[in-house]
Amino acid sequence: MTSKHDIADQALTLADRVQADRVHTSLYNDPAIFETEMDKIFASTWVWVAHASEVPDAGSYKNTYIGRQPVIVVRDRKQKVHVLLNRCRHRAATVCEGKKGKTNSFVCPYHGWSYSLDGALRGVPHPESYADQLEKGELGLVSLRVEEYAGMLFATFKDDIEPLVDYLGPAKKWMDLFMKQGGGFPIKVAGEHRFRFPGNWKIQLENTTDAYHFPLVHKSFLSSVDQQTVEMLDFVGGPGYVEELGNGHSVMVMIPQLVDLEANLDAPIPERFAELAQALRDEGHTDLEVRRIVRAVGGSGFNLNIFPNIACSMAFFRVLQPISVTETEIHHAVITMDGGPAVANQARLRMHEHFQGPMGFGTPDDSEAWERVQKGASAGKDLWIMLNRGLAGEKPTADGHVSDVSAETGMRAAYQQWKKLMTA
Repeated sequence: MTSKHDIADQALTLADRVQADRVHTSLYNDPAIFETEMDKIFASTWVWVAHASEVPDAGSYKNTYIGRQPVIVVRDRKQKVHVLLNRCRHRAATVCEGKKGKTNSFVCPYHGWSYSLDGALRGVPHPESYADQLEKGELGLVSLRVEEYAGMLFATFKDDIEPLVDYLGPAKKWMDLFMKQGGGFPIKVAGEHRFRFPGNWKIQLENTTDAYHFPLVHKSFLSSVDQQTVEMLDFVGGPGYVEELGNGHSVMVMIPQLVDLEANLDAPIPERFAELAQALRDEGHTDLEVRRIVRAVGGSGFNLNIFPNIACSMAFFRVLQPISVTETEIHHAVITMDGGPAVANQARLRMHEHFQGPMGFGTPDDSEAWERVQKGASAGKDLWIMLNRGLAGEKPTADGHVSDVSAETGMRAAYQQWKKLMTA
């Protein structure tokens, strides 16, 4: 029997489901909406696929997904990066299964069709069976449009989409600031922790610019650090802010004094980094180098959300991959200094493990919260997710809107971009 709530739910258009201060719960649990998202969002805009350090040399590759479509990110012999659909043009078998690695070519394990690093079809076993009917030039791996900014590689299925720099807009400034975490060295993705949670991908998207939850959800983490760190992370109600950056992007500034890691280098080195600073001095680094490296190890004072799938989150990359309407895979990629002091990179790894790692404090607590949101979203039909915190205090800026650090400005921005793409 159909209830009045079911009828009310079905009567809503996609546009109706995103209001200025709320979104409909069906965005979390409607399979039809999820399928539309794969087409209207992940197959129709710029999607982050890799950091350049993950494919450093000719033949270096990384397997990943755009939405649910498997792709290979690979650098060819001329140092050009390609993003190729991981699908043989003969009978559709994947041509690469390793997560990351190095290769000279891609060979289908089913019938042996081989492809060069740029995706061109190079060879076909027993070509005589095709007579003269095989157009090799038209049967290369499908290649997507690829562009790069600040070492971040994005791909899209749409050839007529705006340039990446236009899509990123004001987010570019924050990407540049985030990349200062090299402390004078290039940044490098040194590995990642992958896990899945039973919830919709947008629940995690919201989390990156959600300061409101931090003191409650991460109470166990705060109990594990020194008092100086606790005071630094007590940013709810502090001078931080959330700012909309257009196209669904947003930034949450939690620790304003750490927005630019190259500024105020004469500030006292925090006590928690005193041992690291001394170790760097013992290695012969100058005082300026020590201060730059220590600041970089601590990470940026902000989280940057780039719609739809990548977050530059204080000291790591958080990548979301939709699996189904009720399942999402998360990749937490640790950032280190390429060629930097081993002692500093080790400190970064220990900090990452402490919060983001599989045995850390932050990831399990966040995951449980996300799972509870998905579970609660199944309670009732014609219900709404409230996103009105900070709305009354929002002020316009040159880039969008800004409000206090615990406001839901970033979430509202993401859902307005969702609405724009889904109703295009």
